[in-house]
Amino acid sequence: MRTAVVTDSTAYIPKELRDKWNIHMIPLNVIFGNEVYREEIDITWSQFYEEVKTKKLPTTSQPPIGQFVALFEQLAIEYDAVICVHLSSGISGTYQGAVTASTMVEGIKVYPFDSEISCMVQGFYAIEAAEWAARGEEPEAIISRLEDLKQSARAYFMVDDLAHLQRGGRLSGAAAFIGSLLQVKPLLHFVDKTIVPFEKIRTRKKAMKRIVDLLDVDVASGSAYKAVIIHANREEEAKEWQNELAALYPNVEFSIGYFGAVIGTHLGEGSMGMGWMKK
Repeated sequence: MRTAVVTDSTAYIPKELRDKWNIHMIPLNVIFGNEVYREEIDITWSQFYEEVKTKKLPTTSQPPIGQFVALFEQLAIEYDAVICVHLSSGISGTYQGAVTASTMVEGIKVYPFDSEISCMVQGFYAIEAAEWAARGEEPEAIISRLEDLKQSARAYFMVDDLAHLQRGGRLSGAAAFIGSLLQVKPLLHFVDKTIVPFEKIRTRKKAMKRIVDLLDVDVASGSAYKAVIIHANREEEAKEWQNELAALYPNVEFSIGYFGAVIGTHLGEGSMGMGWMKK
């Protein structure tokens, strides 16, 4: 059985990795006024952060169902099944769009997978699925493997300005008001598919140290992990952090990712986070 792998643009998998593992990507959209940009196709993360310096913050939208249907029909020519890995259904309707589209195509069986997370941790799932698919594993076995990985998957992130999350409906107004009033740098994470505060921390430096403390607890057993440092237009800071952590944790394979246009719209420039899971 030939199995294709699809993810959406919020996995932020570098194009060379998507090409290497033959991962198909369906883009979400960012909308500046009347201009619609397909994330990772029409606009890069660096272009996005330049745009928002001079323009009103955009809105975002999930892919139309017809886009899923067209992709599935195209894949049905060569493949028997498709694993679809998407960002958390608690913050976007993208996963549900894939579910709906899966009922509208013939000749291919679609297995939608809710990563319950986003960014490159979501990408970890898609790459794992692609590796297994390349070995000829059955789609049911691949989905089972992805579910197993959820047990060790974590992601924590801090934002500089809670107003973005509040405006987009991803965080309550009260939490945003309290955060801005106290000038805290809250740590956020995903619980039951939605973004919720984890801890309130007063400074950026302390927030980042707390993330490392949480990583330390998980990787202390010595098991092999992969971790990604995720930044919102803070690439140099991310590289410095990566170098520091790589020296401290030889059992962890670190990489650098980013909050692209869609997620960056809701988190804002300057946000920083880290995600990890067992290899």
